[in-house]
Amino acid sequence: MSEEIRYMHRYKGCMETELVLGDRWLKIIYASPFGRLPLWLAIKRAWFSKWYGRKMSRPESKSRIAPFIEEFQVDEEELAEPVETHGCFNDFFIRKLKKEARPICKGHDEIAFPADGRHLGFQRISETSSIFVKGQNFDLPSLFGSQDLAKPYEKGSLVISRLCPVDYHRFHFPVDGFASKPDLINGPLYSVNPIALRKNISILWKNKRYLNFCDSPQVGRVAQFLVGATCVGSVTLTADLPCEVSKGEEFGYFSFGGSTVLTLFEENKVALSNDLLECSSRCIELYARMGDEMGTLCQK
Repeated sequence: MSEEIRYMHRYKGCMETELVLGDRWLKIIYASPFGRLPLWLAIKRAWFSKWYGRKMSRPESKSRIAPFIEEFQVDEEELAEPVETHGCFNDFFIRKLKKEARPICKGHDEIAFPADGRHLGFQRISETSSIFVKGQNFDLPSLFGSQDLAKPYEKGSLVISRLCPVDYHRFHFPVDGFASKPDLINGPLYSVNPIALRKNISILWKNKRYLNFCDSPQVGRVAQFLVGATCVGSVTLTADLPCEVSKGEEFGYFSFGGSTVLTLFEENKVALSNDLLECSSRCIELYARMGDEMGTLCQK
């Protein structure tokens, strides 16, 4: 396994190396046989994430903010509120940004990325031979927890948006439409870091997750999964659902840790962006920001 996690930066047009929070521990836990015991005993358990989440919400955790900003090169100019106004590390982690920091793609035929992160996109899920490791195919019925709910997406498109701890951790709606109230599908809380995912992609349909549908007149029924992970004890929804929503409108946020948003489209509804598809064909994630173009409506 490579010692580095490499991804393509959409705006710089070059490959970059990911700065990983807790990199040494992740490699011990997920890439070593010695990590199986602590993984089984504690790390994937909900109580561990809740304990760590409470730790990051204590006033003394505020001392972690400045070193985090320096180590992970967080752009303070984007913040909606000054750093010193955050009372604990988790307040900073779920920070809001200035509206102009994340412009929403304007075209009526453009679909927006729902979150900052490193993204993989597959135009036709059924034709995806493998993700990360040969033989690891995507199990839609397990993801949805239902063969019937999964069926409309069998020949559709999938985008996996992986949020790192350094990223803006609020997620948004990718399209205009009527959004349902999310349903909880319970499960453990494994890490969604590539070190873990490359070993076992099924983490995405085993982990605790919320399923939401957004019915769009143009795009059809868009499914979104909000996938929790180690140290993400809670997914907080800020949208009062069910209701009509607009593309780019805030949906909610993940508390401390890495997380993932999965976005699925029905067959022949969207054409995913060329750079996203090209990188994904080589199992390389594409870094892009919330609100930027993820794809366009298919031309009929």
